[in-house]
Amino acid sequence: MTGLEAYRGRQVGVLGLARSGRAVAKALTEAGAEVLVFDDDPAALASSGYRTGGPDEVGRLALLVPSPGVPLTHPRPHPLIAAARAAEVPIRGDVDLFVDVLGERRVVGVTGTNGKSTTTALIHHLLQAAGIDAVLGGNIGRPVFELEPGPPERVFVVELSSYQLDLCTRLRCRVAVWLNLTSDHLDRHGDLAGYVAAKEHIFRGQGPGDTAVVGIDDAPSRDVALRLRAQGRKVVAVALGDTLPADVTVQDGRLREGAREILDLRTLGNLRGRHNWQNVAVAYAAVRALGLGAAEAIAGLPSFSGLPHRMEEVARAGRVVWINDSKATNPDSAEKSLVSFPCIYWIAGGKPKPGGFRSLRPALGGVRAAYLIGAAAAEIAADLGDLVPVQEVGTLEAAVRAASAAARAAKAPEAAVLLAPACASFDQFANFEARGDAFRALAQAEAGAR
Repeated sequence: MTGLEAYRGRQVGVLGLARSGRAVAKALTEAGAEVLVFDDDPAALASSGYRTGGPDEVGRLALLVPSPGVPLTHPRPHPLIAAARAAEVPIRGDVDLFVDVLGERRVVGVTGTNGKSTTTALIHHLLQAAGIDAVLGGNIGRPVFELEPGPPERVFVVELSSYQLDLCTRLRCRVAVWLNLTSDHLDRHGDLAGYVAAKEHIFRGQGPGDTAVVGIDDAPSRDVALRLRAQGRKVVAVALGDTLPADVTVQDGRLREGAREILDLRTLGNLRGRHNWQNVAVAYAAVRALGLGAAEAIAGLPSFSGLPHRMEEVARAGRVVWINDSKATNPDSAEKSLVSFPCIYWIAGGKPKPGGFRSLRPALGGVRAAYLIGAAAAEIAADLGDLVPVQEVGTLEAAVRAASAAARAAKAPEAAVLLAPACASFDQFANFEARGDAFRALAQAEAGAR
């Protein structure tokens, strides 16, 4: 892979051997670097096929490439990070190093606390629907060093977490997308200011002609947009509603660019809810910034299938629809889907996170009944049972069976059997994907049996 020739014949350390670490180690080896690997898991080192580095070798490295999960500052720096800094060894992440490979190819970077994956996938889909050569990677699941650089006109659409951005020093995003920001990952970044500072790295390498697309519906994001404009940056502000001055808005469900109405988003059954309307508006602004016309920019919206486990319609039979939102692993994310359907038979529960479930009380207007599973069932019933009928059914299979029967008996034009657990999966499933896959299979069996 061209672009990494500067490391030929030099020792480069790769810290962390998950998928991204292995991908960057392979690329560096193919470029002629001598790769030393480091990992806190001896089994990962033994199976890597690379020479294991020792702590005393860090100071001789030309570069250290840590995986995004390696602590840089909080709660304390990883010992090898501290050793590299003491020896003045450059530290770059895989995304930042991939800049050397990309050259002048265009990058659309997407960050934010919520909605990153859906928005990244949507931007990629809209570009492809418009006939543009675009590839997808980053935090969404495919490491950047598994992407082919391809022709000069190729566009790279990359989801970027705060962990990845913390490791970026040279990344240039032709379009840098900032969706929103709420308090998160404070254990890693120290406080909210540290979290914001890490996220703002997405704008660091931008220059004249580049665009920042910023959702301004929360106060920290509005502050970011104001700072960027004060620096003379090109900013496209996106807002839900018309109470804030913005360039792209969603008013009463209608996508607008300036004063012009572009599309009634309420017609998109595949992108329901205000949170998805923000995703659409930001994705629209991003592809417009790359030069697409308004009609081109929205042409792919009806064919977007969404991402698994994120408000995914997995089955439909008559008036009943089954929605898999297994990725809703906390109350804040579950709230988004709970306000997106008028008649809901809700499946919730799992391993609870701190804070309880009372924050969901304002979102329960469409819930006709709740079917509770896992370790959190009793806590959810105590917090919400005075507002909606609840049944502690224990298992996902029992919940799908009971919720489906109730939904079929409902008089509503559409009844949704909604898995939005508001909990982690680890009491009954290996991860949220396994939980969502199980729900999909049960739902499709229910729909097929009718």
